[in-house]
Amino acid sequence: MPSPFQRHIDACNNTGSPAGLIPFRIGRAPVGWLGPDLARALTFFPREVHFDAEGVALAARLRTPAARSEALSGLAQALAERGHLRIRGEAFDVRATPGGPVVATLDRGAVPAFGVIAEGVHVNGLVRRADGLHVWVGHRAAHKAVAPGKLDHLVAGGIPAGHTIEQTLVKEAGEEASIPPALALGARPSGTRLSYVMRTEEGLRRDVLHAFDLDLPDDFVPVPHDDEVERFELWPARRLLEAVRDTDDVKFNVNLVLIDLFLRERLIDPDGAEGRALRAGLDQGPG
Repeated sequence: MPSPFQRHIDACNNTGSPAGLIPFRIGRAPVGWLGPDLARALTFFPREVHFDAEGVALAARLRTPAARSEALSGLAQALAERGHLRIRGEAFDVRATPGGPVVATLDRGAVPAFGVIAEGVHVNGLVRRADGLHVWVGHRAAHKAVAPGKLDHLVAGGIPAGHTIEQTLVKEAGEEASIPPALALGARPSGTRLSYVMRTEEGLRRDVLHAFDLDLPDDFVPVPHDDEVERFELWPARRLLEAVRDTDDVKFNVNLVLIDLFLRERLIDPDGAEGRALRAGLDQGPG
């Protein structure tokens, strides 16, 4: 019988192949996948986009990341005006592979529409007490476009263009939970890079999540500093495990980071059949 945790991994990896999608290239590098509707819309921009037997490519005359970024910005704005995507006003780096060279930047709202890899940081806020592990849980604001009202991490956010993983961690920790930089920099990489490929209404999410553990003092209380999260609560890890196992109250990709945490903390036996199957399912995506 499949593990009840497996449904979250399956939900984030809901497409087994790019069937019906069209490769998108910058130079010779395949950087994304386009749906048929978006590809048709791009035929109206022959100066910026070329079609060939291998798919769709940004015009070869756009040789520098700056020139490509400018062209993609104009395309994204035009496509947003036609209802194909929503501009978010924050640029993400475009890479062919996670950690590879940056070939352009693209508005965050256009990233899934173009099927481009996006990277993010997720931080497990941990408090270790005599009665066991506790985890800080955020309640997402009701107005959020993605997963409104769902349970979330203490800190999580996409990596903006030009930012490192560590810079993003510190920035998001301060913005979302009022965590001082010196404390945030104590976060430890989990040692696991999680990824998934998920078809959504916006397009293809090809996300890479960099997970961190941050052990916090027992007397530290995070305070929301922006409108991302309404409040934080400190939960026993077992209660959070039951929420992931038995409900859909947790934001879709946060489930993956928490399953990884439960395996590493041995709240799910990593050596049993369930644990081995879950571990194998956590890294199916790009890179």
